[in-house]
Amino acid sequence: MTAKGGYVYIVSNKSRTVLYIGVTSDLYGRIFQHKELKGSVFTSKYKCVDLVYYEFYETIDIAIQREKQLKKWKREWKKKLIKEFNPELKDLFNDVEDFR
Repeated sequence: MTAKGGYVYIVSNKSRTVLYIGVTSDLYGRIFQHKELKGSVFTSKYKCVDLVYYEFYETIDIAIQREKQLKKWKREWKKKLIKEFNPELKDLFNDVEDFR
């Protein structure tokens, strides 16, 4: 059996003041849940519905390790990582529609 890959992702609210880091094997489905305010209690409360960053890993285990690492980072490091990947801080959800 082949292990399924995983994604580390960051969602944010419309004003980009709140960041949430998560991990999933189904990026499109998980972001869709966030958009429906069904992602998590935190993301629903703070309306973190826009995908601003993601990374793919060959296994979900590696993705989980990376998620834990990013969650320990200082906010400015996270913001720099996002800006390098997504300079306009746009919602990338439409870009991952093909991941379905």
